[in-house]
Amino acid sequence: MSGAAKNQSSLNKDILEIVVATDCGSTTTKAIMLEKKDGHWRQTFRGEAPTTVEEPLADVTMGVTNSVTELQELSGRRLIDDDGKIIRRTSRDDPNGCDAYVSTSSAGGGLQMMVAGVVKEMTAESAKRAALGAGAIVMDTIAGNDRRKPHEQIQRIRELRPDMVLISGGTDGGDQRKVVEIAELIAPAKPRPRFGGEYQLPLIYAGNREAVAAIRKVFDAPGFDLSVVENLRPTLERENLGPAREKIHDVFLEHVMAHAPGYDRLISWSDAPIMPTPGAVGDILQEIAKRRGINAVCVDIGGATTDVFSVYDGVFNRTVSANLGMSYSISNVCAEAGMENVLRWVHVDMDEHELRNRVKNKMIRPTTIPQTLEALIFEQAVAREALRLAFVQHCSFATNLKGVQQQRTVGDVFTQQDAGASLVDRMRMDLLVASGGVLSHAPRLEQTAAMLLDSFEPEGFTELAKDSIFMMPHLGVFASVHPQAALEVVEKDCLIVLGSAVSAKGQGKMSKPCFAWTMKITKAGNAQQGTAAHTAAHNSVNAQQGNASNNSGGAPTNNGDASGTLLCGDIAQVALSPGAEADIEVRPERGFDFGAGPGKPVTRKVRGGPLGVIFDARGRPLALPTDLSERRACLNKWIKALRVYG
Repeated sequence: MSGAAKNQSSLNKDILEIVVATDCGSTTTKAIMLEKKDGHWRQTFRGEAPTTVEEPLADVTMGVTNSVTELQELSGRRLIDDDGKIIRRTSRDDPNGCDAYVSTSSAGGGLQMMVAGVVKEMTAESAKRAALGAGAIVMDTIAGNDRRKPHEQIQRIRELRPDMVLISGGTDGGDQRKVVEIAELIAPAKPRPRFGGEYQLPLIYAGNREAVAAIRKVFDAPGFDLSVVENLRPTLERENLGPAREKIHDVFLEHVMAHAPGYDRLISWSDAPIMPTPGAVGDILQEIAKRRGINAVCVDIGGATTDVFSVYDGVFNRTVSANLGMSYSISNVCAEAGMENVLRWVHVDMDEHELRNRVKNKMIRPTTIPQTLEALIFEQAVAREALRLAFVQHCSFATNLKGVQQQRTVGDVFTQQDAGASLVDRMRMDLLVASGGVLSHAPRLEQTAAMLLDSFEPEGFTELAKDSIFMMPHLGVFASVHPQAALEVVEKDCLIVLGSAVSAKGQGKMSKPCFAWTMKITKAGNAQQGTAAHTAAHNSVNAQQGNASNNSGGAPTNNGDASGTLLCGDIAQVALSPGAEADIEVRPERGFDFGAGPGKPVTRKVRGGPLGVIFDARGRPLALPTDLSERRACLNKWIKALRVYG
């Protein structure tokens, strides 16, 4: 058992009052302090420092120490001893130290894996889901039918330097030959681990249990460390991802992290197993969805990649769009989406040649932020396309199991989803969470909401929220120690509820009636609720935005009933205070749907926020006019209605 595992087994969550959590990112290490005050858990202080996993420092604990030192300075509580280690309290009256320390990491490129399976659309896809769900970046998927010749597959395997390999194939008791052939393809290729040849490459086998003996024989050679877990697809009708994901976490901690610069010390400090950053985000999203009994989607858009997470009916999926980002990968977003699609979101004249130079400059100087309103408008237009493309990829991956033969009755014809159909249903998306710089640090909340609505196109009733200071990874790993406390911090300090979107599915003629609505307040709100958290999260960012904008905006306070009618192509913002709740009835015109069917009325309870309720009658799928003047007229109307730029 690792040191971290030992610490976790002896950790008593009931005595915890002060916890320090860090997230070791690829460029920045972020530390937060969580404290139990008057019986309630809150996030109290935050610090950050450059990550130090690479040369010349090559010791991740130095970045951790520096970020926690900032917590120490802000809190007035001594947290680092003279040897640079994190201090633990000796008693509840001790003015120094913390009760526990936990961490996540994506430093050094995070967890990178290769997966393999017999059939690309079935066992190989299940292996990919298991790896992504554990927080890995999947470098490549090898399958018996991936259209590459054996020598091409072997060459590809040799080129990769993964942290570990996951192999799956065959149902339990089925044919063994094909999965053994996959193993025999990998073994002679001798893939080398990313951190050099000083340790054996971890292999996880999660295939047909009848083939275990043959698989062990294939990898009974120097250079491999084989682990066997339960089959990912014991039957065609069932997917069993849990054991493989747990083993990936164990191997990540005990093998990969142990050989990364300074991670052996970090492991010895931690009171719980260190988790890959995306895995921790996925865990806390699942906790949120489970506690509230909802379907949830979360997006984290970074400089190089965009991660999308979803939980539908308890089924979790994650995808990584490896070349869709806002700095290192911004040129790829413009190329994949097409500059014409990016510019369709721009409502003012811009020089396309100058914009292309701006894209290249962003790649060279990835930490720069917009200094003018024009630069901000363009960056958020690019973000819309990056988010749209990432969500399309996620929907195509988060599907029902392929290869399953379904028996139907006449009554099932119109209700049962086909095998391979996407699990992600915009109409049943109860919560949409935004994270990542361009979303979390947008100068106005209206801008974050507008980007979410334009790229994800939610239908029906959807609550919009954002991660205030990107603490979901910290709370994900804290949830492994104290789930209840982590969720309390999520509600009070992490997620800023922007408001609720009420969006019509369907399309109609502009200026014709779309739907009528009535809002009846069931719980009064507090105009100041959530303001402090939002202000703290944005003050430092807004100070840097120059002329772009520095007003967080928001709808005025309203705790009274209201009603209205929207025309096709319109969008409107109606105040509903943070903390308030209301029953909203929508009565759509023929052809428009809010979840009960075209033309049928629906009543749902919604929560308020700084943006209140956004009624969206622009139609789904969202179609912008092709004529430039008409399109800009629409964009200007929507921007004015939501006060996107003030």
